[in-house]
Amino acid sequence: MDDQKKILIVDDVEANRFVLRNIISEMGHLPVLAENGVQSLKIMEKIKPNLILLDVAMPEMDGYELCRILKDDPVTRKIPIIFISAFDKPDDIIKGFSIGGEDYITKPFIHEVVQARVMVHLKMADMNQELQNVNRKLASSIQEQLKQMEQEKKNVLYALSRVARENSSYDVNHMNRLQYNSKILAQAMQLSPIFESRISDSFIETIELAAPLCDIGNVAIPSGILQKNGSLTEKEQEVMETHTTVGAKILKDVQEQGDYNDFVQMSIDIANFHHENWDGTGYPQNLSGDEIPLSAQIVALVSAYCALTEERIYRKAFTRASAIEILEGEAGTKFNSAVFDICRRVSKQFK
Repeated sequence: MDDQKKILIVDDVEANRFVLRNIISEMGHLPVLAENGVQSLKIMEKIKPNLILLDVAMPEMDGYELCRILKDDPVTRKIPIIFISAFDKPDDIIKGFSIGGEDYITKPFIHEVVQARVMVHLKMADMNQELQNVNRKLASSIQEQLKQMEQEKKNVLYALSRVARENSSYDVNHMNRLQYNSKILAQAMQLSPIFESRISDSFIETIELAAPLCDIGNVAIPSGILQKNGSLTEKEQEVMETHTTVGAKILKDVQEQGDYNDFVQMSIDIANFHHENWDGTGYPQNLSGDEIPLSAQIVALVSAYCALTEERIYRKAFTRASAIEILEGEAGTKFNSAVFDICRRVSKQFK
C-alpha cells in the first residue's frame, strides 16, 4: 500500500517485539525488528525507517545512547523516536525528551495507546516533510524571481549602454574594449592580496556591464564640443566636465524608479568619478586616493589605455608598450599605482 510506513522496533525482549509487531501490522505498516542498538544501526545502513519504537534498557547499547547517535546524524536525526520502557519515573521520561525523543510509552503496552501515538507521530512527520517540500519550492521560486529581477536590472543597463554608445565621440569598438578590458583588470586584481577582499565575482560581472556607462552624461553635451578636433576652450571644457555629474544624475533617476540600489550604484560611481585623479586634481569633486571608488579607478585607467591605443584624426594609435609607458608616468598622480602595476602585468590580455 502506498501509505505503508516502515516502523523499526528495537527491544531485546522477544515477547515485546512480537506484541509490537502485531500492533504495527494491524495498522497496515511494515514492522522491522532489531534485538539491540548495534543491530538496529546495521539495519539502518540498508533502510531508513519512518519511525522508531525504542526500548530504553538493553545490553551493549541502551536506548538513550542509540537515540543520541541517531540525533547527531543529519541522515537520521529527523526520524521520530518513541521510547518504550517499564521505567515511568519523571526523571526517566524527561531524560528521553531531553536527548531528542518525541514520545514515551510505558510497559505493559496498551494496544490502543501504542497505535494512537504511532499514528500521531507519523502524521506529524508527514506534515513536517510536506512543509519542507513547500519551503524548498518557495525558496526555488524566490530564487527564480530574484534571477529575473537581476536580468531586468541588466536589461536597463544594457539599454543605457546603447544610449551611451550612440551619443559618445567614441565608436562601438572603443566601448567593447572598455568593457572587456575592465573585466580583465578586475579579475587580475581579485587575485591580488591588496584587492582580493574588495573585488567579488559580482563586482567583476557588474563592472563589465557598467564600464560603458562612464560617459552616459555625454547625451547632454553639444555635438560641437564632443566632436571638436582641436583643443577645447576654457568655457567648452567647463561644459564638457559636466558630463560626469549629468551621467550620475541620469543613473540616479533610474535607481529611484526601482530596486536597483546595489546594481546601479557602481554605474553611478563610475559615471561620476572616472575623471577624479589619485592626487586630488581631477573633477568633479577633487577626490583623492581611496576616496575614489575602486570601480571608477579601474575604468579611468582602462579608458585612458583604450584611448591611447586607438587612432585619432590628429595622431596614430600608440602601441601597447608605448601606452603603458605613458600611463606609468601618471601612476601615483592620476592613477592608483597599485592598480597600474596590475594593469601593466595583464595588458597583454587587453583587446
